[in-house]
Amino acid sequence: GKMISFSSALTFLLLCYQERESSLTLAFSHPSSLTSKSILGTATTATASTNTPLRSQPTRKKHDSRLWNEFRSNDVMEGKASPMIVNGDGHSPKISDGKKTDETAASQADSSSMDPSQTSSLLAQESSVSPDSNKDFIDPTNNAKSNKPPFPIVLWRFTRPHTLIGSAIAIPSIFLLASPTYSSFFTLSSLQSLAYAVFPSLLMNLYITGLNQITDVEIDKINKPELVIAKGDLGKGTAIGIVLVALLASLIMSVTHPLYSTAGLQVALWGSFLLGTMYSLPPFRMKRHPLLAAFCIVAVRGTIINAGFYSHALSSAFGKSMGVMNCLKNDWKCSLSSLFFGVFGIVIALMKDVPDAHGDRIFNIKSFTVRVGQTKVFRTMKNLLTILFGVFGAALMQWAFMAPNLFVGARRGLVGCLCWLAGWSTRKEAKGVDAEDSVEVYDYYMHLWKLFYLSYLVLPFGSSEEQSEVLLRTPFRGMMMTTFCYRPGLVITKNN
Repeated sequence: GKMISFSSALTFLLLCYQERESSLTLAFSHPSSLTSKSILGTATTATASTNTPLRSQPTRKKHDSRLWNEFRSNDVMEGKASPMIVNGDGHSPKISDGKKTDETAASQADSSSMDPSQTSSLLAQESSVSPDSNKDFIDPTNNAKSNKPPFPIVLWRFTRPHTLIGSAIAIPSIFLLASPTYSSFFTLSSLQSLAYAVFPSLLMNLYITGLNQITDVEIDKINKPELVIAKGDLGKGTAIGIVLVALLASLIMSVTHPLYSTAGLQVALWGSFLLGTMYSLPPFRMKRHPLLAAFCIVAVRGTIINAGFYSHALSSAFGKSMGVMNCLKNDWKCSLSSLFFGVFGIVIALMKDVPDAHGDRIFNIKSFTVRVGQTKVFRTMKNLLTILFGVFGAALMQWAFMAPNLFVGARRGLVGCLCWLAGWSTRKEAKGVDAEDSVEVYDYYMHLWKLFYLSYLVLPFGSSEEQSEVLLRTPFRGMMMTTFCYRPGLVITKNN
């Protein structure tokens, strides 16, 4: 292993010199390998094609990542290589097989035939070369350190920004949905309550995603080598300190304020903490069990976040005390948003595992993708999300005809059209995606997050400021109201 590592470093330096057409041989070379041609810069260097690479360089391009994962996993399982990617850019260096070209052998033969006085003279000439001639020399250790991004950038990447952005968009949208009127959202008390909810929720998001990275370092070296811990940009001890500080700050904020530390906020933060911890840490480690893993993500993204922050908004900003379960049972806006994003959470939870199938198999993570196959999970989740957008879009279009005025009807119709457009985009972007190509599936997975953001942005505009009981008395009830909200004796009032 030491010899392979030494030869890897030595060959890497040699390739750097070859690519820059340096006139000097490596400083590590034996004096007998020096010739007058090498010192004068006229020696012919071995081309890269003469070196047979031990391992291909991985590329984040179409059809390449799967082959690279197979290379990596085979080496890891056979003990030939560490799962750690060697270079900071996520690529493995080319390693020479030690073969020498005829010209190199000839140069060594020439140097061996030189008498000691000639050798000493040549060495003296080489030592007298200006230091500027070595300015193109690359020390891979120093180069990796110099290329390490600054800590704020590392911390931002450690937060898994796409999830952080999702939480930052979701909470203001839920507040706006819970407001009795749109104008009541823009009051000082409402904005203060919103700020007090957003900050600890982002800290909790950091804790959950950070904990998952800490416990999955070896898996991430195969599935997601670009993550900061797997790549080596962030130490594991530092990461543990960050998540603990974020967790303590979030939980303390949930219980200390006399007005804004509501039961809804506590349910949202403590519920996320418990399920996020059980998802990643032993002895629970729910991510090893597909049903429990899906339950964790759906519960957090669907019920806990939507119902918890909805209840918090009503209690702290709009003067209406209402428990979380009461919101789910009796407030149709909270119920429908929880249902929609609960299903969307299932799609995100299962689609997330599709590009990670290779590493999950190696580490015995029995996800749905590992059990039934990447293609089936990918196709099923695509169809499920398309149906979700289609059903809610149709319900909103029918609901638009029941609007109390033209403006509200036009707004609902627009949101319904956007739902259909999102469903069309879901299918369009899936065309041509190879479900077994981790790079292509990951790009599609990130597209679904964009639709997730869009859904929260338009969510409040699918309801209206005027909600009257006529919506339930009309013979042309909307599909959404009939299917999910109608109960005997239930009356939707303006404040609900």
